[in-house]
Amino acid sequence: QVQLVESGGGLVQAGGSLRLSCVASGRTLSAYIMGWFRQAPGKEREYVADISWSGGNTYYAASVKGRFTISRDNAKNTVYLQMDSLKPEDTAVYYCAAGAWGGRAISEYRYWGQGTQVTVSS
Repeated sequence: QVQLVESGGGLVQAGGSLRLSCVASGRTLSAYIMGWFRQAPGKEREYVADISWSGGNTYYAASVKGRFTISRDNAKNTVYLQMDSLKPEDTAVYYCAAGAWGGRAISEYRYWGQGTQVTVSS
C-alpha cells in the first residue's frame, strides 16, 4: 500500500507560479511511475504529466508543456509539479498518482492522493 498526500495548492493570479508536492508513505516511491492529473468543476479528470522511475524521462499534456515541470526526489519519497505562467483554465483539483507503468490513462495508476485545489484568477 502507498499513501499519497499532496500540498502546495492555493490561489494565484494569472501569470503566477505554484509548486505542488506529493509525499508518499508506505512504500518507496522509486518503485512507481508518478503522475499528476487534474479535475476542473464539471469536467473529467485529465492527465497533466508523468515521470519515470528514475526521473530521467518526463511527459506532458500539450496544454501544460513548456509551463509545467514534473520532478521527483526518491530519497525524499516526493514528487513535484512546478507550475509557471498559470492561466485561469489551469484551475482544478490536482491529484498525484502512482502506478507500475504510468502513461496518460487513469486506469494505469493504482494509488491516488486526496487532491489539492489550485485556483488561478484572471
